[in-house]
Amino acid sequence: MITTPRLLLRPWQKTDLKAMAEINADARVMEFFPSTQTEEQTKAFIGRQHLQQQERGYCYFAAELKETGRLIGFIGISYQDYDAHFTPCVDIGWRLHPDVWGQGLATEGAKACLDFAFNELKLPKLVAVAVQQNTPSTRVMEKIGMAYDSTFDHPALAHLPDLKTCVLYSIKAPA
Repeated sequence: MITTPRLLLRPWQKTDLKAMAEINADARVMEFFPSTQTEEQTKAFIGRQHLQQQERGYCYFAAELKETGRLIGFIGISYQDYDAHFTPCVDIGWRLHPDVWGQGLATEGAKACLDFAFNELKLPKLVAVAVQQNTPSTRVMEKIGMAYDSTFDHPALAHLPDLKTCVLYSIKAPA
């Protein structure tokens, strides 16, 4: 588990499915994704996170507000191997409920994940990817010290002209 002043980033639990499915079904949250996700798709996502946690010691962690215990989404790191010029790699990402947007929680959690990745896991570098129009996410990337690397067409979004162009940000472990 990773803790911050306001967050607990932890492994997923079966009881998280309903709350995360509601987040994934919200059109505002999924604006820069091909579509909203069903409960079944969310269950598969959580299953992949469980597996990655077991195999690699990290995943997109369940993000819980410490004060209330409420699941508000995910923040974490994930191994990626889709076909792109920078893969395989480990990326950092987040997806939060709209009612907690603008409170600095993504930045707070992502900074803690950087610390975990570099100091505990000894990873040399992390990347982050977002659809080019997703300026809220790119702002978080910049706030946590990441730098713009390049623009590329994401292979999973090739059929979606409005979403396929993505930005890549990166950060290296401190020397």
